[in-house]
Amino acid sequence: MGTVTLGVSIAVPEPYGSLLQERRAGFGDAAAHGIPTHVTLLPPTEVDAGRLPEIRAHLAAVAAAGRPFPMRLSGTGTFRPLSPVVFVQVIEGGSACARLQQRIRDASGPLVRELQFPYHPHVTVAHGIAEEAMDRAYADLADFEAEWTVCSFALYEQGADAVWRKLHTYDFGSGRPAGTVPAQGSPVDQPAVTPHGA
Repeated sequence: MGTVTLGVSIAVPEPYGSLLQERRAGFGDAAAHGIPTHVTLLPPTEVDAGRLPEIRAHLAAVAAAGRPFPMRLSGTGTFRPLSPVVFVQVIEGGSACARLQQRIRDASGPLVRELQFPYHPHVTVAHGIAEEAMDRAYADLADFEAEWTVCSFALYEQGADAVWRKLHTYDFGSGRPAGTVPAQGSPVDQPAVTPHGA
């Protein structure tokens, strides 16, 4: 059956998601249009495709135990020189993200894995590009602000074309998949979100 590469994340809703994706592309990050704007809960993880039903059930259980929480983004940060990343900072909602990602990677579940770096919730806006472009991203988005209520997270699969596509969105409190996108969904698909992120 082979393996698939999965990720779990909180989508940044509109209009912020598309705005940051376009800015990321504008800084010269070629991966921008293949990566919907997000806060990572589970980094790219290769799993046996046969475990997908178990993984979906696990994520549904995590979502069922979750509750909506406020998220606020403000200003920029960087992991340089440790890692060539510039990001928009999560200044509210980070502790809730940390608890969620811990439950997703729980040792008793199907997505247990070690992280390369300590978990630090953020929204990447430049990765692995020229230093001058990284500096521009850091400066240009220094005044960026966004806030919404997080009511769900989503499971994504990376295709052979390196594009991430959403498989399911899991609503907090119910655990039921909130919606799906076709397998051939656009790489820039964003979740359907109300202005309040519900």
